[in-house]
Amino acid sequence: MPFNVMAQSNEEYKLELGGTLGGSFYMGDANYTTPFKNIGIAGGVMVRYLINPRMAIKGNLIVGRISGDTKNFSNQYPFEGVASFKRTIFDLGAQFEYNFLPYGTGFGYRGGKRFTPYITSGFGFTYAPPPASGVFTVNIPFGIGVKYKLKERLNIGCEFTMRFSFSDKLDVTNKEELQLNDPYQIKGKGLKNKDSYSFTMLFLTYDLFPKCKECNY
Repeated sequence: MPFNVMAQSNEEYKLELGGTLGGSFYMGDANYTTPFKNIGIAGGVMVRYLINPRMAIKGNLIVGRISGDTKNFSNQYPFEGVASFKRTIFDLGAQFEYNFLPYGTGFGYRGGKRFTPYITSGFGFTYAPPPASGVFTVNIPFGIGVKYKLKERLNIGCEFTMRFSFSDKLDVTNKEELQLNDPYQIKGKGLKNKDSYSFTMLFLTYDLFPKCKECNY
């Protein structure tokens, strides 16, 4: 009887749905080593399927702005050229999340926690529309985050991810002058010599679809 009362007082849920807002930056031929340089705004929506208190699968659609330039750059490009770019990227992906602590309020004596750090990785697609040429490529995300349950069905958190793309053309927006697409003509396979970008995001989600209300412990 005590377990039954505890289980029904705090529900477990199947999904989280919400929005995310933050910043984005790029790393590539115009920025090799400096995180958070030329930060642009980013925002989107996310849905999280809750497998259990420690595991979840998350889907996201994020729109971000990235930019860069070679002015005052330590590396010298051929013909002493200077290049810059600005463009919008669309990121559609799915990641697996692992919580270091059992997250939630709906499992009583099993030790649910309102706060947990987590790690995430998965698979995604990147689309960067013109002005130069549209780019559509695959990306591999890796990241860390923290989340906190404000109320039984309301969650907030912060997440940092790097998205490693399979393209070296995210920083190309001008059809003339020096291009940032492989300026040294050094080819690479896989993720080598490719562009990457990052999202640092705050999110707010709401729990949906309660799991079975019967006590099955």
